Amino acid sequence: MKSVVAFSHQLLQDAVIPGDIVIDATAGNGNDTIFLSQLVGENGQVLAFDIQDQAIAATNKKLTEHAIHNTKIIQDSHEHVAAYLDTTDQISGAIFNLGYLPGSDKTVITHGASTIKALNSMLAFLRKRGVIVLVIYHGHKGGTEEKETILNYAKALDQQSYNVLQYGFINQRNHPPFIVAIDKK
Repeated sequence: MKSVVAFSHQLLQDAVIPGDIVIDATAGNGNDTIFLSQLVGENGQVLAFDIQDQAIAATNKKLTEHAIHNTKIIQDSHEHVAAYLDTTDQISGAIFNLGYLPGSDKTVITHGASTIKALNSMLAFLRKRGVIVLVIYHGHKGGTEEKETILNYAKALDQQSYNVLQYGFINQRNHPPFIVAIDKK
């Protein structure tokens, strides 16, 4: 069985092809941004969002170290994603790591309301067979509320238009992270 991070990458790898536009909704330390940039290749584009200076700096450093030029770093909330896409753009994949930035201020967290706004925007741009992956870390203050908000939203998506998957390990202690993946039919 794959870890949640490995499985999230597998889902994206299955949906994204070179030349695509993809979104890292929570750039964090830049690991998913690098992964996405490799999937889309030099002719694709990654839009990587984060609100924290520390995350922007860490992601920029990784992009420089890997000589990556197909990524736009955006210091803004992912809820504003539509402002950075052209009306004709289609995305093939997006990833969220919900919770807080490891090694930073644990009071700066993602919130269900802004994530739902981002999801609503991204679903409008998501192409058929595209996937949005949410890795939900919920073992922190505010995490349970966000988890429930996301699960309720995902459960209500029309099954005629979307497949929604929940993946995670149920025998681990300390609120193990899990995935919610949304696939557009």
